[in-house]
Amino acid sequence: MMPSYFVAHGAPLLALEDNSYTRFLKELGGALPRPKAIVIFSAHWESRTQQVSEVEEYSTIYDFGGFSEALYQIKYPAKGNHRVTEKITKAFSQHDVPFEVETTRGLDHGAWVVLRLLYPEADVPVISMSVNPALSPQQQYAIGKSLAALRQEDILIVGSGGTVHNLGAVKLHQDNGQVDNWAVEFDDWLEHQLQHWNLEALFNYKQETPVAELAVPPYGNEHFIPIFYAMGAADDEQSARLAHRSYRYGNLSHSVWQFGE
Repeated sequence: MMPSYFVAHGAPLLALEDNSYTRFLKELGGALPRPKAIVIFSAHWESRTQQVSEVEEYSTIYDFGGFSEALYQIKYPAKGNHRVTEKITKAFSQHDVPFEVETTRGLDHGAWVVLRLLYPEADVPVISMSVNPALSPQQQYAIGKSLAALRQEDILIVGSGGTVHNLGAVKLHQDNGQVDNWAVEFDDWLEHQLQHWNLEALFNYKQETPVAELAVPPYGNEHFIPIFYAMGAADDEQSARLAHRSYRYGNLSHSVWQFGE
């Protein structure tokens, strides 16, 4: 049984950096059983109807600006997999999840930065998936749950985002290891709820902790919600393990959670 993961994709510069977090992701890719395919829900692909990619070979999307020219030279030409897309659409149909198949979109940086660190050769098929911030956490969890059977077929399900991701609060010129208390407080709260699989509290995170509005601002919840898709995919086991946690720029969280065994 393949676990599912929530992985923080951080700032695009991670694609060029060598630090404790990038090294962790590289080691994780080497330690996991090699998946037959990866299904990745990216915070940077939002849609009102669930999108499922069916692409022969992905282009690389540079959905950011103002960074080193070297970032725009990176390519991640992963291939899709028609049979896995069919499995996903069949599962969605069986669970009454509305969806559309998308046949042209490339991989945004929420997907390719993470995937390139995990599998740098781009030799594992990828199915890119959108997220919908307008849905309730319960609905997002249910979408992930509908795909749980894929884990039995050695398919890796990943939610890519960030548990603390507030672009209005990050300090891009402060990277000295100091971390804002409110960011740690939210991640500590989240850790406790995840380890107890407390869905009631997690689904009501906005009301459950006073720092939620800072950690998950109303205009930026698309980075937090991939965690519900990844959790839902492991509903049959309901176990969570914090694999990594670190911070950059005062409060940008690099958290990796494993769901299931």
